[in-house]
Amino acid sequence: MLNKKTVDDLKDIKGKRVLVRCDFNVPLKAGEITDETRIVAALPTIKKLMDDGAKVILCSHLGKVKNGPNEGESLAPVAKRLSEKLGKEVVFVADYNVTGEAATKAVADMNEGDVVLLQNTRFRGKEETKPEDAGEGFAKELADLADDYVCDAFGSAHRAHASVAVVTKYIKAKGGENAVGYLMQKEIDFLGNAVENPVRPFVAILGGAKVADKLNVISNLLEKCDTLIIGGGMAYTFLKAQGYTVGTSLVDDEKVSYCKEMMDKAAKLGKQMLLPIDTVIAAQFPDPIDGPIETEVVPSNAIPADKMGLDIGPKTRELFADAVKSAKTVVWNGPMGVFENPTLAAGTVAVAQALADTDATTIIGGGDSAAAVNQLGFAASMSHISTGGGASLEFLEGKALPGVVAADDK
Repeated sequence: MLNKKTVDDLKDIKGKRVLVRCDFNVPLKAGEITDETRIVAALPTIKKLMDDGAKVILCSHLGKVKNGPNEGESLAPVAKRLSEKLGKEVVFVADYNVTGEAATKAVADMNEGDVVLLQNTRFRGKEETKPEDAGEGFAKELADLADDYVCDAFGSAHRAHASVAVVTKYIKAKGGENAVGYLMQKEIDFLGNAVENPVRPFVAILGGAKVADKLNVISNLLEKCDTLIIGGGMAYTFLKAQGYTVGTSLVDDEKVSYCKEMMDKAAKLGKQMLLPIDTVIAAQFPDPIDGPIETEVVPSNAIPADKMGLDIGPKTRELFADAVKSAKTVVWNGPMGVFENPTLAAGTVAVAQALADTDATTIIGGGDSAAAVNQLGFAASMSHISTGGGASLEFLEGKALPGVVAADDK
């Protein structure tokens, strides 16, 4: 059980400069934000600090920034949207250096309750490097702008980046406090506690394309859950491990023996592992992904040599939904099929519907499963939808996340 200082634990912050690491990695199209979920998720922490009279300095990355700083990945559109949401001008520091003279001046000019947004942290080029590769210098400059630090960027919490984890060391050195924001606290409460202290029966559902992406998650969850459900592209490697032919379905041949090990592990631990019993197949992957496609349903042990599995079949949908009915905690990471295609979305819809119909605590582990739940209209029925794909996976693996570890203990 993680017990970290939260934004509510910060002492005497009226008039103090508080640096907040947010996750404003929003999708942009022609300079316009197409999904503001991450901005909305950051508002409670920002408003709390403003109401308490802090000087709020926000920072975040946006995009991959592969070819150096560019206007297409500037945080300017985020500053504009934030100003609208907060009903107050958010001063944007456009300087590509992020922590240079312009930032220092903007912070010096702040009054209590003011908000400043720094430029994309990855424009510095040292944000993602290991601390010893000069991310240290950048982290120190960020800390020099502030008195206290709040990490509210769960989507980046699995990275030991300058603005996520390294900065805390310099805040601490000058007597400041390091806390997590409301969004981070919610992730810790739901994801952390679901895995470490679940109300049972605990059902874990894993989907998505590759077994390789979820090796440690499968192993860790087998030890924690009562039932593990495997769907999506990764199911075909498990079916092959059972000795079935899977046609041209996606298979991770190097992981077949690992899948056998995991099935043995489930049996030894007395855990139920459910695999698809029927499959929706087609001659090839849909192109375009949402284009019309001819499909048929076959038993999972009878996929023809020239066909590929692209979704779970109706009997499997029923099997998986039944397993969820009696659950008290459900964690779901990864869709059951090619949910972007209306013909191949039925399996993912069925699982989402089963979760929506249960009174269990339902946790969606970020990434594609979060996108699926949002797109298919089930978001409001879930207890918690994680904001971090990679971070939620590492949490489910049982890993310590640098952005969480770096916060002060209560």
